[in-house]
Amino acid sequence: MTHMGTLADIDRGPEPYPSDSNPNPLPEAMLALQAHGARVSSPMVRVGWREGDRGARRGEDRFEPVSWAAATRLVHDELTRVSTTHGNEAIYAGSYGWGSAGRFHHAQSQLKRLLNLYGGFTGSKHTYSYGAGAVIVPHVLGQEYGGTNACAPAWAHIERHTDLMVAFGGFRAGNTRCDAGGVLSHEARDALARACRRGMTLIVISPDAADAPDFPNVHHVPIRPTTDAALLLALCTWLIDHGRADRAFVDRFCVGGDALARYLEGRDDGVPKTAAWAEAITGVPRARIEWLAERLARATRPLVALSWSLQRTRFAEQPYWAAIALASHLGAIGVPGGGVAFGLGSVNSVGLGGPAMAAPGVPQGHNPVTKAIPVAALGEMLARPGEALVFNGETQPLPEIKLVYWAGGNPFHHHQDLNRLHRLWQRPETVIVHEPVWSATATRADIVLPVTLPSERADIAGSSFDRHLVYSSALHEPRGQARTDHAICTAIAAHGGKAAAFTDGLTVEAWLERLYGGYRARHPELPSFETFKAHGAVSLTAAEPERLTVPLKAFIDAPERAPLSTPSGRIELFSQAIEGFGCIDCGPHPRWQAPEEWLGGALARRFPLHLLSPQPHHRLHSQGDPVGESAAHKIEGREAVTLSCHDADARGLRPGQTVKLFNDRGACLAGLSVSDTLMAGVAVLPTGAWLEYAPGLFASNGSPLECAGNPNVLTADRPSSTLSWGCGANSCLIEVVAATANEGAARPARHID
Repeated sequence: MTHMGTLADIDRGPEPYPSDSNPNPLPEAMLALQAHGARVSSPMVRVGWREGDRGARRGEDRFEPVSWAAATRLVHDELTRVSTTHGNEAIYAGSYGWGSAGRFHHAQSQLKRLLNLYGGFTGSKHTYSYGAGAVIVPHVLGQEYGGTNACAPAWAHIERHTDLMVAFGGFRAGNTRCDAGGVLSHEARDALARACRRGMTLIVISPDAADAPDFPNVHHVPIRPTTDAALLLALCTWLIDHGRADRAFVDRFCVGGDALARYLEGRDDGVPKTAAWAEAITGVPRARIEWLAERLARATRPLVALSWSLQRTRFAEQPYWAAIALASHLGAIGVPGGGVAFGLGSVNSVGLGGPAMAAPGVPQGHNPVTKAIPVAALGEMLARPGEALVFNGETQPLPEIKLVYWAGGNPFHHHQDLNRLHRLWQRPETVIVHEPVWSATATRADIVLPVTLPSERADIAGSSFDRHLVYSSALHEPRGQARTDHAICTAIAAHGGKAAAFTDGLTVEAWLERLYGGYRARHPELPSFETFKAHGAVSLTAAEPERLTVPLKAFIDAPERAPLSTPSGRIELFSQAIEGFGCIDCGPHPRWQAPEEWLGGALARRFPLHLLSPQPHHRLHSQGDPVGESAAHKIEGREAVTLSCHDADARGLRPGQTVKLFNDRGACLAGLSVSDTLMAGVAVLPTGAWLEYAPGLFASNGSPLECAGNPNVLTADRPSSTLSWGCGANSCLIEVVAATANEGAARPARHID
């Protein structure tokens, strides 16, 4: 069964889906960006690159316009030169990002399809969002539970069955505005509200009470950032010490329970992992920890939920592993609404259940190059060509990249320690970028090809985990000389006689019909392509709760007949595989490891504020930064950093003034916001402000002063561990002071149209 309804009227712009109670305002911002002065108007080539400087002035040089024919010829010639001279592993397809909600105009797919026609490329694995989780969860629960949506129970089950949800990392409703592929109906927030109103207790554990939604039966427990693993382990210890652990469950369905118990009891290191021990680390009072443990032990259907943000830290595997251990000791796994969940509230699709519009995607072809780095190891790849990178128990030499080709993303937003990346970015011989705007990545390219915004092209949009599909019509003509990624890649391929192979001889309209046919092959009840276009959207009928999948239920019902894909076939609370890897920063069972930067460490005496850099409420990553809600939330054109009232008063700072955030890696300016919900010792600066350096102003380490409020000039380019090489951005200490008059006068020019 399907539902069909018109989504948009071209004369009026995008409209919310009729049944969507939490519509996303971001599409309106993208319309404002369409006519913004930051748009790239024509193909551009950096002057120094044409003169042969090989990157020496990258980021500081001027550009000259060229024709599309000349630009695409230059790209073709560079791909041919580098692949012939250095081999295709010297080409890095860095197309990581959210450049399009559409399924056809998906920048990664278009670019990788093109590069495979030229002999392949070095690629990347995993994501900045879910890097550590994607590696550790398969070791513990099996590969089938490694995906971003694989562990969470369905919201329909949570609404009906869960009596206690403990949400580590909070539930930030703004994150559910978005999802890869697009969101037609925003359902997560309403589902959580219904569960709380039905009587479920929600306990939110995070540094900010604002992370707890304003629903009935909600409690907040403040905690020092990045110490969640210690709290989770102490809860396990309490259950064991008080005879409340489900030992029968651990013995039947897990391996390594005894080894973990030895650690928890302190038999390995002489330190029992008690509530008193955890209090000293987390700042959560012992009595509060024991209260939480008692609530969990009494619950009939508890759910331990962790946000993705907790695995964007140093040693980020540990809270995820410890959460699985806690759910196992509660015996709550494999039942509707119970167990463990990763990512509820991180994006809209986690917890939707089914059915799902699994995306067919644009075929990328075969890549003969087998090398691929973890995406967050970009800096290591550029810094250490030829040296070994150890990742998930395997060692491989890092390639020497001569050509970086980026489309659909912005590494000078996503990556950490951007001052370091700025220096390393000089090393490739050529950088090619598809961009609609003059982002920091575009200004650091050699060839910039202007690409259309989603509102300037027709496409099919929808998340692979959702039951909705949208025909997204173009709302206006492309700005200037902008072209789609598909048109750009077709023109490049034509110079090598590969255009027909790239397009398969199909028009864009024929490609859209082919992709839609892939959906109909999975769901024959969908209407024809012409009907879909006319109505604008289709939706599969939601499954009845009793027909929704319960994670790990088949294993719990019959562990011998349906074993997990772990080496033991069971939940691994102790992993012999990880023990065999010999990782110094990830042991064979969950444990507490003090990171280099946290409020309990020695460095906090110099930099006493822990910086968190979450996703912004008012944009998607860096998209639409200078327009719409994003622009409205800025202070004097800068991103706003939030401090507690206590920390602002202690520094003599007042709301609205320009402040400087700094550490040994760099410094940035931001406008100051003050909060009475944020715990002392914590600063919050969302990601995504367009990186911009203030001319002639420098941080104490000699790096240029960033003036727009980009937190990633402060974050460390350290991995979560050598097991996963996930992003460790949230392990970061800083100090905040009032900006000087000269610093405050450095306005971010690209944010003011």
